[in-house]
Amino acid sequence: MKVVYVAGPFRATNAWAIEQNIRRAEELALAAWRCGFAVICPHANTRFFHGAAPDKIWLEGDLEILRRCDAVLMVPQWESSVGATAEYQEALRCGLVVAFSV
Repeated sequence: MKVVYVAGPFRATNAWAIEQNIRRAEELALAAWRCGFAVICPHANTRFFHGAAPDKIWLEGDLEILRRCDAVLMVPQWESSVGATAEYQEALRCGLVVAFSV
């Protein structure tokens, strides 16, 4: 089974906007699961950790998880996110498949 990492915006101006980013990522993750992939959705992994440690820890950890995956699935509007842009660039650097839809 191929492992897919979901990359998209997480941070936002308020808690509700963060939750909306998480939900968009989860919807895409569920669609990928239904297609037969094992899916890592970092948004859900650290959903309640906001502010518990510096952002750098989450970003570095997510990149390490990404490197161990087979593909990266980009959430719509990923380009607006510094973190998702870094994930996209790392996926390309690692030669991973990058997809923009399931």
